[in-house]
Amino acid sequence: MNAPHPANAWPIRTARLQIRPCTPTDLDAVWAYRRLPGVNRWLGRAPDTRESFHETYLDPERLATTFVIELLDAKGEPSTVIGDVMVRIEDGYAQAEVIDQARRTQAELGWVLDTDHTGHGYATEAIRAVIDVCFGALALRRVHAGCFADNEPSWRLMERIGMRREEFSRGTALHRSGEWMDGLNYGLLADEWPAPGTATAAFNAG
Repeated sequence: MNAPHPANAWPIRTARLQIRPCTPTDLDAVWAYRRLPGVNRWLGRAPDTRESFHETYLDPERLATTFVIELLDAKGEPSTVIGDVMVRIEDGYAQAEVIDQARRTQAELGWVLDTDHTGHGYATEAIRAVIDVCFGALALRRVHAGCFADNEPSWRLMERIGMRREEFSRGTALHRSGEWMDGLNYGLLADEWPAPGTATAAFNAG
């Protein structure tokens, strides 16, 4: 099971957003956009009722790896939950003699944004800030993420922030429609990222 994230890593702020740990009281807001066909088309898990969604996301491990994205109002106060980010800290692969050195050295990332708030750069802004935390406060050495190859907005975001395409797999991902689709995996190393904080600051400055 994932150990809790360091308390001092969250929440994080950008010019327009706050990213903080998800709580049970956030789940109705998260369900409101995750249930939309334009959103859940690409999700790995898409419970079809509010009750089953709550049951899934109240699982302690899932809740501990979920962080909501809140839009800041004109006064800089969090106002609306517009998306969420998964940060699942993992062990890296290692040979047996050095396995302890690979524990909790990387994270799998995932993200969802309400379709009412796409097209404004919010997802890019949020993921840049999250990667800053991964390579800063969390002291990880690598992050990675995957998606269906047909999910173009997702892989374009990964390329936009500097993640490298590490794998293109043909017909390996079964979609709930019944179609076997191609898959993509991307990765990024800490030494490929600017000093933690500078990427987000540069983005916020425009």
